Amino acid sequence: MPYAFDPEIAPWVAMLPEFPFTDLEGARRREAEMVAQLPAYEPSVPVQITDTTVAGEQDGPAVPVRIYTPEGRDGDLPGLLYIHGGGFVAGSIDVSHADATRIAAEVGAVVVAVDYRLAPEHPFPAGLEDCYAALTWTADHATELGIDRDRLGAAGESAGAGLTAAVTLLARDRGGPALRFQFLAVPDLDDRLETPSMRAFIDTPVWHRPNAELSWDYYLGGQGIRGGDGVSAYAAPARAEDLSGLPPAYVSVSEFDPLRDEGLNYAHRLIQAGVPTELHFFPGTFHGSMTLVPDAEVSRRMLAEQFDALRRGLGAGHGPVAQ
Repeated sequence: MPYAFDPEIAPWVAMLPEFPFTDLEGARRREAEMVAQLPAYEPSVPVQITDTTVAGEQDGPAVPVRIYTPEGRDGDLPGLLYIHGGGFVAGSIDVSHADATRIAAEVGAVVVAVDYRLAPEHPFPAGLEDCYAALTWTADHATELGIDRDRLGAAGESAGAGLTAAVTLLARDRGGPALRFQFLAVPDLDDRLETPSMRAFIDTPVWHRPNAELSWDYYLGGQGIRGGDGVSAYAAPARAEDLSGLPPAYVSVSEFDPLRDEGLNYAHRLIQAGVPTELHFFPGTFHGSMTLVPDAEVSRRMLAEQFDALRRGLGAGHGPVAQ
């Protein structure tokens, strides 16, 4: 069906690659190839990058993390757990390397990116437990990481945003690290796939209902589970009955994205639960358009707002780290 994309975005839509999850290995490969072709990001300040592993939760395997520390500031910085997207089945800290570097440099925060286990090889709760392990490790090692423990947040995009929402629920319910802020960009939150946008958008660029169906089947461990009564709210945070006591949130949604309405609904429920929440709807955009069409004016606004929201949410000041 035709979509009223932003005029600067529309010409690019026909040239975008497809990522059908019916060929999962092919989708992973095409994603990595596409990201490699994007313009390289040169950080505005030097960013020190360190790879390490942290102990897994509940006897799980060690979890790889990559730490991004911006140089040029004295004293402790805000800390941010960054969780990449990819429909729970794709993506990696290598694929999201430029995004994490950009946040560290432009926001002025120590970013800990987590390379969580992917479905279907490792269905729920494997990836979520990896993310929670990275969060608790970051909080426990805040001093040596140069992080101000009172300014620790979590952020993600798409499935990474869904995992971010789940991590904040786990932290609340397990009495884990207190978070100052959660950043949820185009979040993937609801396995029931019943919203108007999810029903309507079956052929939108990058993300559409067919991929969503396969994504949830992979993540939940097989067919016949999604939409059922036994799905945990930690897998699909839209199912959480109580959203009170969660950290302040920023939620963004794109107009022509199947995930649009579940993001809108979740933001409204956060507000109703007394959680300070900012919500931004970007007309004319599709899932991932900010990254795939970065020169469009609306993409530049989305990126600038991301940095601004993170700076404010983490108490990181008003601009990039000074050289």
